[in-house]
Formats: sequence, structure tokens, C-alpha cells
Amino acid sequence: MERTCGLLTLKNEPVPLKSVSVELSVQGFVADVSSTLQYENQESSPVEAVFVFPMESDSAVYRFQAQIGGVLIEAEVREKQEARDEYDDAVSSGQQAFLLEESDESSDVFRLSVGSLPPGQSASVSLSYVTELAVQEDGALRFCLPGVLNPRYTPAGGMSMTASAPAAPGGFVPYSLSLSANIRSPSGIDTVQSNCPLDPLEHLTEDKTEAKVNLSPGHKFDRDVELLVYYKNAHQPTTILEAGLPSATPGSLMADAVAMLSFYPEFPVAVLSSLSSCGEFIFLVDRSGSMDCPMSTGTREMQRIKSARDTLLLLLKSLPLGCYFNIYGFGSTFESFFPDSVEYTQETMDSAVEKVKTMEADLGGTEILEPLKEIYRKPCRDGHPRQLFVFTDGEVGNTKEVTDLVKINALSHRCFTFGIGEGASSSLIKGMAREGSGHPQFITGTDRMQPKVMQSLRFALQPAVHDISVKWDLPPAVNVSPLSPPLKVLFQGQRALLYVQLTGQCDSGAAGSVNLQYTLSDTSVKNELKFNFKPDKDSGLTIHRLGARTLIRSLEGEEREKEEDEERKALKKKAIELSTQSGVSCSHTAFIGVNKDSKEPVQGPLQRRNIPTARMYGYAMPMCAMACSAPMMFDRCSALEMLDTCCYMSEDSYEYGEADTVIMKSEGDGVSEEDLCDAGRNSVEVDTYTIHAAEPEEDPMLQLISLQRANGSWDLDQKLASVLGKTEEEIASKMPGEVPNNELWATVLALLWLYGFKLDSKDEWQFLSMKAVSWIKGHKGLSVTQCMQVGNTLLGCQVEPQTLGL
Repeated sequence: MERTCGLLTLKNEPVPLKSVSVELSVQGFVADVSSTLQYENQESSPVEAVFVFPMESDSAVYRFQAQIGGVLIEAEVREKQEARDEYDDAVSSGQQAFLLEESDESSDVFRLSVGSLPPGQSASVSLSYVTELAVQEDGALRFCLPGVLNPRYTPAGGMSMTASAPAAPGGFVPYSLSLSANIRSPSGIDTVQSNCPLDPLEHLTEDKTEAKVNLSPGHKFDRDVELLVYYKNAHQPTTILEAGLPSATPGSLMADAVAMLSFYPEFPVAVLSSLSSCGEFIFLVDRSGSMDCPMSTGTREMQRIKSARDTLLLLLKSLPLGCYFNIYGFGSTFESFFPDSVEYTQETMDSAVEKVKTMEADLGGTEILEPLKEIYRKPCRDGHPRQLFVFTDGEVGNTKEVTDLVKINALSHRCFTFGIGEGASSSLIKGMAREGSGHPQFITGTDRMQPKVMQSLRFALQPAVHDISVKWDLPPAVNVSPLSPPLKVLFQGQRALLYVQLTGQCDSGAAGSVNLQYTLSDTSVKNELKFNFKPDKDSGLTIHRLGARTLIRSLEGEEREKEEDEERKALKKKAIELSTQSGVSCSHTAFIGVNKDSKEPVQGPLQRRNIPTARMYGYAMPMCAMACSAPMMFDRCSALEMLDTCCYMSEDSYEYGEADTVIMKSEGDGVSEEDLCDAGRNSVEVDTYTIHAAEPEEDPMLQLISLQRANGSWDLDQKLASVLGKTEEEIASKMPGEVPNNELWATVLALLWLYGFKLDSKDEWQFLSMKAVSWIKGHKGLSVTQCMQVGNTLLGCQVEPQTLGL
């Protein structure tokens, strides 16, 4: 097979993008990001380079500029179609132009077009944005620079910007990434971790309030880059007040002061200890073909579907007796374990566990809308609040339609979402949780899904917060206009953000306060936050931009809800005006820049070059065959590129923990586009090879969990004995005489083993241990101390009765 040197697309076309450099400035829990992309045209004709790339959905893009031939071109925000027309006119007349636009379907996908780049010419394109850093379950703040863009499944009749984005050949991204981060926090910076190699963290001050860290040199942008920032005593309620721009139009958002309020609600201990035993728990699990991908680009990582199976097992064992539950699997079609939600009993739990064990990624594309409609059609059960848990890799094209459906049904349930693997749509995962008053989680790299899911289960079992209100105490001349939608949900220890516009004048030494009030289990709770009116000097316009983005997103959501054309037009107009005034792009606007100083038009036919991005499909062989059969909306080139991505894998990438079918294309054995497009009806004849590897050993903790009964107890049998490292006879012979039955002895031993050997995983098994302890307490007359002494000796551990709550 002919190989051409240099950077090439899948069609052997030169790649104009050479490198990406990122400068990250973190202040507290807000990040300002500047990305610079270096292009070079090594062809003999002018090119148009098109780069479709992912971005965090909460980002506010506020600057776009390009430098070519010593000329700096600053782009402006315009109405999207107007910007497109100006770009097309400029390119067709030989002018150099640059266009940056957000996808119509999803706020986490952008397209950058660099037009009329002359032969031999270089161009530097920079975009800047601000974003909030999400709080993780261990207190870390997470920054993610998405590098993986998987094609989003789009129902028939839809369009997707990602369909035209080519995959990097063999998973190899032909451009490099450099990243430097400067971090500031008044509470001190403890450490920074990443899924990618980092240089050592360098503290710039003795009190460790400033630090910098760099991505190690030579990194290829073939995966999402995550930074986890750990502060000392980080999560405290704060207010950041930002002065307006003197040059801005009076009365506009950019002219007035804007404040960002950060709350961390602390619930009373008595309330937190009273977890609910009621509820209807519905688990909606993605079983599309892409769930066969590994969790990350590491070839030995666990498959997404297996991680989902393990997590479902843990959830089924952790549910409280008396609740109701059901499990749905979805792909191009969907199916449920039971026709309706069933009561949680030993019989229904056993049935569900057996079905979970057989779940595979075998249902085609990622069509989540129809199963959601089916769930919402089912009536809710009195006294059992509905809690929806959604597990998906997020490769959905109709994101806004899905999140709007969740919003319509927001009063009937809470929605907790889990984005699995690299490339999961942050717009979908965060949007569904936001509209469903739940909590989003992302599981990537070597993350275990179970701790994050258990945190969300803990949120779901906490008493719901009602009557949330915000009360202000301000100087008489100052008025407040909310930029954020009203708070609908609060969770223990989780940040709640509010953006407000402050109008009027007051002395910078004046003070104010705001009270967050709510009702929790018939208890009225008040959290007060005091602040002064001295503006923050270091934030620039960060808070204004985040506030503008928040208000714009609300306007876009309202627009989609309206049925009358006039109402929709009015809301769209308002969003466009706010976008152009603030310089923050949205779905209705785009950045456009044209080099009007160029004296000579670019000559010659323009060649279009689509820049490849990293995809997880390059590492997931079964998906290649699946992509042909699922009704996914790819154009011919995209589909052929997906096959080629899998065909040109190196042998090192064939190592999997489980048997996989690998599609190979031998040299000279061409697979035509027509063959590929017909693959949904007729299979493409390609050679297939099955690579067998040893099954990974099952986690003993998961083995123990799988043996627990619905009421919290364990049976004394050989399976349990094997996990404990003993024989059944040895365990039975050591049972104290006063223990009335084998189940009590087995349950005590199971708890001792968990506390003695798996304490670092307590977040994963805490709920099933609570069930076990409650079950033990129901048996009167048991000498717990003596029983635990014998058990400690038998297992070789030292666990005190009070540790177990006995």
C-alpha cells in the first residue's frame, strides 16, 4: 500500500494544522483559556482548512483573532447567517477569512474555518474562553480540555456537524499539544493531578497561593486532557464583584457591575442521617455499539459496557427495601427489564442481576429520546419520588431536543447523569442533569464509575430541598437583576452558583448580604453570605462573560419552548443583542474576521481540507462493523474514514482484556464507498480475525457484593467462603455458639472483610453495609463484641464494633 510522508488526512491530503498551544489561567474555580492553532499550507494551491472540535458546554467564547503575514485580524461577533455570508463572499473573492461558529445541535461542538490560506503561508489562529471548574466527589476542581470528538448519533432526517469531521488515521493525531497552567487561590494550592504526564508543580509563593504546571513535552492531542486541582480549605462560600466597562452602553450588562455568588450548603447532621427508604429508581443504560469502546485510549482499559454492568450490580445491591425500580437499555431501539417498575424484593433483585450479567453493547445507535418519552409516559407512584439515572457515552446529535424533554418533565422526577468515556457530550450530560434538578458526573481514563454513582445515589436518597429563595440586603440605591435561572435543587456540599447584575451607585466601602433560604425535612435552613462592594481587580471581565453566557443559555431555552413565531423571534433577537454586546458567541451568532488589508486576492482553485480529530472508534473494533449497520447519519466520506481508522491500527493496539473482532483491510483489497453505504443491507466482505485474550479476574469485592441478599444479609456458602479466603467448613466450625443462625455469622464476616480490607472503597459499598447493619440490629440477643472478636481472629483483621455502627 502506498504511503506518503508528512501530515495527511485519511484521503492522503496534507493537514494544514501543525500544533495547538493552550495557556490556562485558573483563579479560584474559574478558568480563562487561550488556545492558539498554528496552520501552514505546504501545498501548491490555496486551501480552506476546516476544524470541527469539542469544547466544554459551559464555556463562554469571547475572543477570536488570527495573524497572517504580520497582519492581526480581530474577529467580531455577528448574527450567524450574516457571518457565514460574509465569510463565503470573502473566500470566493480571494480574501483571507476566518469563521468560528457553535453547532446548532449542541453547545459543546464548534467549527473553525480558515479560508484562502495561500501556498507556503502560515497562519496563527487564537480563541479565548472562560469556564467554571466542576467540583468532584473528592473535592477536586476539574478542568477538561476535550480532545476526543466522536460522531454524534443523529435520528433520521437530522444533521450533525460532527458527521463531516474526519477521524485521525489509526488514532494518530497529526498535530501536537502544549499546555501551561497558572493557578491562583487564596486558600492555597495543594496539588494538581492529570490523566496526562505533567512536569512537577512549581509553587510561585511561599504561602502556595500561586503555582504553575505544564503538560510534559511531546504530547499528541489524542485524548481529553484533564486537570484536577486540589486546594486547601477550598470550598467556602464566596462573592466576586466585578466592575462594569466605562466605555459600554449605559444600562447594558457590560456597563453595570456583575457579581458571582458561590454557595456550599451544609445540611444538618440529623437530616443527612435519615436517608429515604422510598423512591422509584429508573436506570437508563446506553447499549449502543460505541459502549464497546474502552473507557479511555489506553488499549487495556475496561470496556464501557462492562463498567456499566458492574455499576448496575452495585446499585441493585444498594437500593433500600420498599422502593421500586426498573432498568432500560437503549440504542437504535430500547427495552426494559420489567413492563413497569417493580417493588424491590429478593425475587425481583435476583431477576434483574441475572439480566444485567447478559447486557451487551448490541442495540445499534444512540437514540435516547424515545426511551425517555416511554419513561415519562409511565405514571409516577405515590410516595415514591422518581429518580432517573442515565448512563451514556453521550454520542447524541439531538442534544437540545433531549434536554428540552427533560425540562418539560422536570416536576415529575430528578435526573442524574453519567458521561462514560472520552468524548462524552458535556452539553448532554450537564444539560439533562440541570433541567432535571439532578447532578452530572463524568467518568474517564482510569476513573472508577462506582464512587461517582454512589455519590449521586446518596444525593437521590437525601431529603429533597423545597422552597428555595434568595433574599438580598443591599444599600438603598442598588438594585439586583438575576442573570441565572432560579435555583431548583441543592445538594449537601455541592456548589450552587448565582450570577446577578447590580445597577445603581454606592460607595466601594459599602457592605451587603444575601441569604439562601430553603426547607429540608420540615426544617428551615438559612445560609448567609456577606460581601462588600469593592470590585475584584484580577478578574478582568470573566464574571461578566460567564453571566452573559448564563443569561443567553436561558434565553435560548425559552425560545425553544415557545410555540408562537413572534415570541421565538423576540427571544432570539434578545439573545443576539446580548451576544454581540458582550462579545460572547451563542448558537445564533458567530465570530467572523476578514483580512481587508490584503492588496492582492489569493489566486488559484481553493482546496478544502478537513482537520482530523481523535476518536475513541480508533480503539474499539466492534464499533467499526456496528457503524455500518446502525442508522447513523454520516456522509459517505465519514463512514469510509471510520472504517479506515480501524483498518490501519498498529498491532500494539490489538491487546484487549476480552475477545474482540477486528476488521482488517488487506493491501489491495479495496472497500468501496458504495459497499460501505450498503452495509446496513448487505455485509461488506472483509477479512475478520478474532483475537482471544484471557478473561480478567473478577474483583473479589464485586464478588462479595454480588452475593448479598436484598435484605442486606449474606448466606454462608462456598462462594462467600472463597472470597473470604476460607473453606465453608472452616467458617462454620468457628461460629460462636450464641449466634442463632449461619446468615448472621456470614453477614458479620462479610462486613468485617469490607471494613478490614476494602476500607478505601467505602464510598462504593456504604449503602449495602448500612442495610447489613440494619438487618443485624433486627436480631436481638446477639453478642456483637464476642462475635466480632472471633471474626477478626478468623479473617486476620482488627475492626471495632463502633466502626460498624454496632
